[in-house]
Amino acid sequence: MELVEDIVIVGAGIAGLATALGLHRKGVKSLVLESSPTLRTSGYAIGTWTNAWHALDALGIGNKVREHHRLVERECLMHFSELASCSGMVVVLSASSGATSAELKLKGLQGKTGKHEFRSVRRDSLVEILAKELPKDTIRYSSKVVLIEDDGNPKLLHLADGSIIKAKVAVGCDGIYSAVAKCIGLKEPSFSGRLSTRGYAEYPTNHGFKPEFVVITGGGIRIGMLPNSERSIYWFFTWRPSKKDKVQQSMENMREFVIQKLTSLKVPNEIIQVIERSEMSQVFSTELKYRSPFSLLFGRIIKGNVCVIGDALHPMTPDIGQGGCMALEDSVILARYLSDAVYKGKIEEGLEKFANDRRWRCAEVVARAYIVGFIQQSSNWLLSFLREKVFARTLARALLKTPDYDCGKL
Repeated sequence: MELVEDIVIVGAGIAGLATALGLHRKGVKSLVLESSPTLRTSGYAIGTWTNAWHALDALGIGNKVREHHRLVERECLMHFSELASCSGMVVVLSASSGATSAELKLKGLQGKTGKHEFRSVRRDSLVEILAKELPKDTIRYSSKVVLIEDDGNPKLLHLADGSIIKAKVAVGCDGIYSAVAKCIGLKEPSFSGRLSTRGYAEYPTNHGFKPEFVVITGGGIRIGMLPNSERSIYWFFTWRPSKKDKVQQSMENMREFVIQKLTSLKVPNEIIQVIERSEMSQVFSTELKYRSPFSLLFGRIIKGNVCVIGDALHPMTPDIGQGGCMALEDSVILARYLSDAVYKGKIEEGLEKFANDRRWRCAEVVARAYIVGFIQQSSNWLLSFLREKVFARTLARALLKTPDYDCGKL
């Protein structure tokens, strides 16, 4: 069986669906191939900063997403004993001393591209909103790409069920271990030396937490907690494993491991109680990987009529909360260039413009995330001292510098 399509998007995650929606808004049809039998709604939540809201507004769904997710309005400096006294904040705490080391007031804060906006958005909610905005025949499920023939144009995409799709354009939105990235020749992402566990706690009634983003760093760990809504809380825990750590990659043991780690440090009991409440099926652990900024700057990120975006292009550590935000940026910018190129019949020229537009931006954000994570989680005594006395406010400001970016309209 052989089909012919103009634009084929591999992966129905945030990047793939947002790109398809951007093209749809511009009157360009695309086909999204998803390996799963249904829409993938796992993944808990993503920190959604100002740059992501610019992209969501460009796609025409910003307000639909805002309806169900709370706005973080401000942050304040405090000690653990003051944890419940300040509402709507981002707080950076020291795990070694228990003292607050930085604050960022977000309410009404103006950036170069407008007022800053930060919310924790449930991934399943965002994916479902994106999918509902697309024509019904856009997504083809149970369609795993196993091979992309490198010769000729259009490209031949071979699927696991034996079918072949001829595509004038192939867009890889298939994650860190992207088959499309391999076709282009991008190197495998590098291991950062850290692991990450994420969880999600739901409450039958109001959990009582105010819209606070609490981040605790140092001592080789980084933990954050942020309510999505009045009844749900997203949390993450990243650490650099030592030889003493006997961590089995199972849901049954992971929660206990995190609780033991946090109990040994000066972490507020309120946070530990959230983790204790999380369902075991909602706790998992992954390696944190990133793509070298140099490969983004000097390597091939497109090849003829094939390109990659999102995690397939720029996997990064989560230390500045920009993975999903950057994917949304990519989607709007690619849809803009690609739709114009389709109408003009200059596909490769449009993809080249996209690559030139994104190289430096992606390399800069990946590098910044890695450096921030390295400094925040270092247990070196000198870096720990500098982090708490010198770098804390600088690191906090980095959270605002990166999202102060507008990808523009479609």
